[in-house]
Amino acid sequence: MAKLSVMTSNLVLPANLGLFYGGQWHEPMSGRSTPIHSAATGEEMTRIAVADAQDVDAAVAAARKGFAEWRHVRPLERARILKALSSAIRENAGQIAYLDAADGGNPIVNVESDIAMAAGLLDYFAGLVTEMKGETIPMGPDAVNYTVREPKGVVARIAAFNHPFLFAASRLAAPLAAGNAVILKPAEQAPLSGIRLAELCEGLFPAGVVNILNGDKEAGAALATHPGVDMVTLVGSIPTGRAIMRAASDTLKHVLFELGGKNALIAYPDVDVEKVADGIVAGMNYTWCGQSCGSTSRVFLHDDIYDQVIPLLASRAARFKPGFPLNRNTTMGSIVSKAQHERILSYIESAKSEGARLLCGGSWPGDPDLADGFYIEPTIFADVTPDMRIAREEIFGPVQAISRWSDESAMFAQVNALEYGLTAAIFTKNLNLAHRAAARVESGYVWINTVGHHFLGAPFGGYKQSGIGREECLSELYSFSQEKNVHIALE
Repeated sequence: MAKLSVMTSNLVLPANLGLFYGGQWHEPMSGRSTPIHSAATGEEMTRIAVADAQDVDAAVAAARKGFAEWRHVRPLERARILKALSSAIRENAGQIAYLDAADGGNPIVNVESDIAMAAGLLDYFAGLVTEMKGETIPMGPDAVNYTVREPKGVVARIAAFNHPFLFAASRLAAPLAAGNAVILKPAEQAPLSGIRLAELCEGLFPAGVVNILNGDKEAGAALATHPGVDMVTLVGSIPTGRAIMRAASDTLKHVLFELGGKNALIAYPDVDVEKVADGIVAGMNYTWCGQSCGSTSRVFLHDDIYDQVIPLLASRAARFKPGFPLNRNTTMGSIVSKAQHERILSYIESAKSEGARLLCGGSWPGDPDLADGFYIEPTIFADVTPDMRIAREEIFGPVQAISRWSDESAMFAQVNALEYGLTAAIFTKNLNLAHRAAARVESGYVWINTVGHHFLGAPFGGYKQSGIGREECLSELYSFSQEKNVHIALE
């Protein structure tokens, strides 16, 4: 059996496993703690503190004090501190990667890319601090009218488990650059790299500006309802987003959500079938076990190419073989938790019982060294119909559904029928057709003849119930500010 001790000479747990707020480490007021198990092996790695509503109260009080100071720090000084954090992340990237891979189950080589991206986003928003600009509005010779952008206040950010460190570190960047204080709740399923992030922040920011609380739904609900929190954000599922929005409504908090996706890849008959087959498998993000909101988990192949593309998929999916995340040769990691693993397997069984044709995968990989971890093979079903669960519901696992189409209008009706609208990919050699298809698909982020990439500065976010607002761009920075108008009557 694969054990953490086999390949973990570089695995260093955080020195502090408590709650970080007000510039100091604290034990939870309730004394609660919870075990943290490795997704790779199922082993207990350590125990960490768990915050409740009392701890949230204390963290919010600290954050309000931190905000009162941070909002007046000059923008270029805020930028300098953000860049200092990005430098600290790069200097400790090796340790962070081992920790994140062991805890969350993603392959270490790919986790290293996550860490570099997080540092890059900190640098990006540090470079935008002087873009928090207002406007002047013409009022004639007897008045001056202008706007200024000011920070919101205390921002709660609730991170997702699929990219634990990336979502923890990068989501500090925009609100801090805008002058807010932040309370971050790392992913409950993989919190250790978020705790390590708190250690890196310690001493860089004024006390109370960055606060990091480990916790479960109770802590999240307390943040969403707390009157001292001005804005709450989430990367997570649609049901969680709905719950937070309801909780935030009593205090009319602003929200920013990146939520789930059941994203479509649409292939027209004029494409290169080899390229489409590559795109189908790449778009599923099998490296991350399909645990990605942007994965193109629904594929719509035109009838003219359907029978040519289907035989090409299994061999391409086989390039992603589940393995121990700390092995640098691993091409596909593990599911984040036992509960998520069981949920994905139930979807696979439902697809079989509803009549979908299994092309590959569909079970545990069969390697005895992986028996104690949460692994599933890359799984592709063909002949999927719209009534099947795998065609309608977000699985958040390595399961892809392939459907056939011939009538374009009927196909788009099916693509757009769901409540999701995060990403889409369109494959065609016809540029005119590509533009028209991009206009018809109800998604916030569309790729043409490629799939899966994020581009720094390009707004990422969803239509419909896949999110509110945009991230990784200037508008994310603006979302953490509020606009004030000043009118001066001249004598």
